[in-house]
Amino acid sequence: MKRHGMAAAILSLAVLLAACSPASEPVSGEPSAVSWDSLTVESGLDLQYADQFTVDYYTGGYALIHIVDGNDYLVVPENKPVPDGLADTTVVLTQPLDHIYLVATSAMDLFCALDGIGSIRLSGTDERGWYIDEAKAAMQNGAMLYAGKYSAPDYELIYAEQCDLAVESTMIYHSPEVKEQLERLGVPVLVERSSYESSPLGRMEWLKLYGVLLNREEAAEAIYQQALDSLRPVIEQENTGKAVVFFYINSNGSANVRKSNDYVAKMIEMAGGTYIFSDLGNDNALSTMNMQMEMFYTGAKDADVIIYNSTIDGELHSIDELLAKSPLLADFKAVRNGDVWCTGQNLFQSTMGLGDMILDIHAVLTEEAPEPLTYLHRLT
Repeated sequence: MKRHGMAAAILSLAVLLAACSPASEPVSGEPSAVSWDSLTVESGLDLQYADQFTVDYYTGGYALIHIVDGNDYLVVPENKPVPDGLADTTVVLTQPLDHIYLVATSAMDLFCALDGIGSIRLSGTDERGWYIDEAKAAMQNGAMLYAGKYSAPDYELIYAEQCDLAVESTMIYHSPEVKEQLERLGVPVLVERSSYESSPLGRMEWLKLYGVLLNREEAAEAIYQQALDSLRPVIEQENTGKAVVFFYINSNGSANVRKSNDYVAKMIEMAGGTYIFSDLGNDNALSTMNMQMEMFYTGAKDADVIIYNSTIDGELHSIDELLAKSPLLADFKAVRNGDVWCTGQNLFQSTMGLGDMILDIHAVLTEEAPEPLTYLHRLT
């Protein structure tokens, strides 16, 4: 019986897939009142730090998003026709976009900042995986449903909920068949690349892209500018000269550190510190590298401040917990001086919180007793 049930489910999904046309094509029989060639660029979205996307505004309120992976998305205002003559590769996103399947966890905080969490109907992370209160609450009350992770989405639920956009992380490129299946279902896929921004302020500026999707550009600009204004006094100060190391110990006993061009290293510099591994270039796409403890000891033992990254193996609360991972750390200058800090696990889902993280690091570098902080706590 189970075998017959599974076969029926597969057949049902196959019928759904066959019945759906790509989202970038207008519905057959609907005349278009405008030609793409007749539209002209009126302005562009002002970006200060982000370099992974651009937005051009065309006559009629159309917005063309270009992401540097080569994908173009035309945002069509509500009740406006889809223009004739678009390139076959241009993906059409028709507003309102209010049944979104959000898989890229870093984007959730940006939607929340825009008061746009109500536009997210489906999540690629279950309730236990969210550290963002609004996302947890939405899943608890049923406003947001779990639709499977990036590599195993619930296609039937996505179709039943009339999903109008899937926002994926670059992990989707490891499962290209999933992207293809979503597109066959009529669900356009936007691959989020904020993680490729070298500047933390560039990551935060993806707020403006979601402002375009949700028709909340003015709110996005105001929120982003307010964040920049709060950081300006810190960014404009002279460097403290204090060296900072940011790392965690992996399951093999190696230290996982950030490369010098990574956004975390940039946050340390913006906060007035010096990232101690300033010579670790980005020779590949990875922003981190594993370092044997002996080499890590040589390079980082004289750091003035240690920040332990809790993202992978959980938060630490004491020096003893840190030393249990590697006794070599007992000889580090920062350990001897008590300048050892740990991130909260919610940091890397809090994209808009990167500004507060910069302020936290600055406080650690410049104040004797900076607690309480937003994302850091001292190990004692």
